[in-house]
Amino acid sequence: MKTQVCIIGGGPSGLMLSQLLHLKGIETVVLEKHSREYVLGRIRAGVLEHGFAELMREAQCGERMDREGEIHDGFEIAHDGKLSRVDLKKYSGGSSVVVYGQTELTRDLYEARDKMQGKVIHNVEDVALHDMKTDAPYVTYRDGDEIVRIDCDYIIGADGFHGPSRKSIPKDVLVEHEKIYPFGWLGVLSRTKPVNPELIYARHERGFALCSMRSQVLSRYYIQVPLTDTVEDWSDDAFWDELKRRLPEEVGERMETGPSIEKSIAPLRSFVAEPMRYGNLFLAGDAAHIVPPTGARGLNSAASDIYYLYHAMTDHYLNGDDAGLEAYSAKALARVWKAQRFSWWMTMLLHTFPDSISYDKRLQQTDMDYLFSSENALGSLAENYVGLPF
Repeated sequence: MKTQVCIIGGGPSGLMLSQLLHLKGIETVVLEKHSREYVLGRIRAGVLEHGFAELMREAQCGERMDREGEIHDGFEIAHDGKLSRVDLKKYSGGSSVVVYGQTELTRDLYEARDKMQGKVIHNVEDVALHDMKTDAPYVTYRDGDEIVRIDCDYIIGADGFHGPSRKSIPKDVLVEHEKIYPFGWLGVLSRTKPVNPELIYARHERGFALCSMRSQVLSRYYIQVPLTDTVEDWSDDAFWDELKRRLPEEVGERMETGPSIEKSIAPLRSFVAEPMRYGNLFLAGDAAHIVPPTGARGLNSAASDIYYLYHAMTDHYLNGDDAGLEAYSAKALARVWKAQRFSWWMTMLLHTFPDSISYDKRLQQTDMDYLFSSENALGSLAENYVGLPF
């Protein structure tokens, strides 16, 4: 089999790049380890920055997002027993975010690929990358007892943290940066009306909480828990009781509760791999970087990688211009590190750290007080939350 671009990973990043390149007449093959049903069963983030939404529209996949997604012009921060609103539209110069579940977004991308007869191969095993430093790289995978070979010009590693792409880069080339936080988020999905029209991020002495949503009838809530906790430690009733304790009384009183339809714990960590290019292999998304979910930068950071790759590949194939390919790693990493900084800042501002001393707590309180006393500080928060320019 031969193609121009072989994309490893059939999540939203890989599918979006495949769709965008196909629209420009550039051939792709997408390889995915899991079944389509498995990919669509993953519950992930649902806050799309302004640039991501524009990219979905350019990929001709934004119709349902625009129809069913919730446009949010701001969000609330609960602190000191009260709610303070961050007016994104005001402080970002008119931008907003779209609340639209990643599962639905991925479904839209799959349907678009189907309509264009895009080649997405599922349930591939033993994927291996070869000759990445040459002009003739190729990828192999196992299909039953058969080894299938795909010759290509470029390989895109959009296969997540555990995929083979990043691991194919020699250890003496790759530099990895990682920070592990001493807690996780216990998340619950419920068929209940969201407690608030906009998201609520809560800082409380008992720990962080987040009131989010997937739609007007589907809510997503989180509370900070120790890494030693398990899902089995938390009944639905215990979760709702603890969530309410961490929110202003007025919010807790109007909260609609119900049985969880999904419950999981996600440890928080930050990770960046450098460089994001090795020969004709280009990393994108979780294969190269991970952020804490605070601030909703994960999927959005992946989208910026895809934006840069899409334009670089288009310039190469349509204009014979390789400047974008040569600059990809540096350009992508510059934005990635800004997303890392913002996620780190949001995490430090809103969470309770088990080893905090009184000095740390007073600084955290001062940071919160400063945020709502300075229009410049609110502007910086809004600018980062809606998404920095590509």
